[in-house]
Amino acid sequence: MTAHAARPLPAGSTTGIRHDAAADAHADVARAPRQRNHRRRKQIGRIVNRAVLVLLGLVFMYPFAWLISASFKPRGEVFDNRLIPETFTPQNYIDVWAEVPLAVWLMNTVIVTALAAVTVAMSSAMVAWGFAYFRFKGRGVLFGFVLATMMLPGAVTMIPTFLIWNALGMTGTLVPLWAGNLFGSAFYVFLLRQFFLGLPREVFEAARIDGAGNFRLFWSIALPLAKPAFIIALLFEAQAAWTDLMTPLIYLRDSETFTIPRGLKALVDQFGFGGNWNWEIIITASVITTLPMIILFFVGQRYFVDGIATTGMKG
Repeated sequence: MTAHAARPLPAGSTTGIRHDAAADAHADVARAPRQRNHRRRKQIGRIVNRAVLVLLGLVFMYPFAWLISASFKPRGEVFDNRLIPETFTPQNYIDVWAEVPLAVWLMNTVIVTALAAVTVAMSSAMVAWGFAYFRFKGRGVLFGFVLATMMLPGAVTMIPTFLIWNALGMTGTLVPLWAGNLFGSAFYVFLLRQFFLGLPREVFEAARIDGAGNFRLFWSIALPLAKPAFIIALLFEAQAAWTDLMTPLIYLRDSETFTIPRGLKALVDQFGFGGNWNWEIIITASVITTLPMIILFFVGQRYFVDGIATTGMKG
């Protein structure tokens, strides 16, 4: 075997390498100012975005900060627009429990809110699972009819619904405030159906091969996987039931059955327009009844992004 002689480098190759390296270095030097300007613009953009978010946050927080401040003021200073009370009056938080049956109203509201949220979330999840998983003729048309019910104004069904509950002897009780949720909500059906459509169908087919029935598929697989959307439905309905005033105004007559919104309306009638003008009691009661919803949303906020962002992935 003969060894091949090494080929000599072409003339000027070393000079070419040095020339390419010099060109690259010159290009890097030329790009450096542009990169610094780009980073500076990004930093300025982030600072501006954060400043705008902080400003908007302060604007939205101001009414609640004013409410808390006013709850610690005496009657004559409630509307002085000072965020720091000139006369600090924590006695308002003691007087409010003696002036009105706030504990009873809170208990009624908790009962109505829990029952309304659980019943509408469960019933809507079952309907949504049926529309998402099962394939049957006319499924799209039927789902369209369900969504079309959202276009009906509440005033259209208000009187017929009242007549039904009155015929059942339920007026004056808490039942009409939550029992209607046993039939689900078109909005929550749509939200949960979109989430169920994003789940892999192979998981359910494998479970069906293992002998799981339809209810087992829903309860043990679909519902746990849809936990973020399910919690979003619970939170939305809890907020709606907690702040609902129209329904209690229609069905509740006795102060012992009042919910928080109906009780606050009674406070305004009694202490506001009735001539006593005890606004510090009304504002203090408003703060006490607002805090549970704030705590609830802080606890469930981590589910908002997962629950809302993923519901539109499939349609």
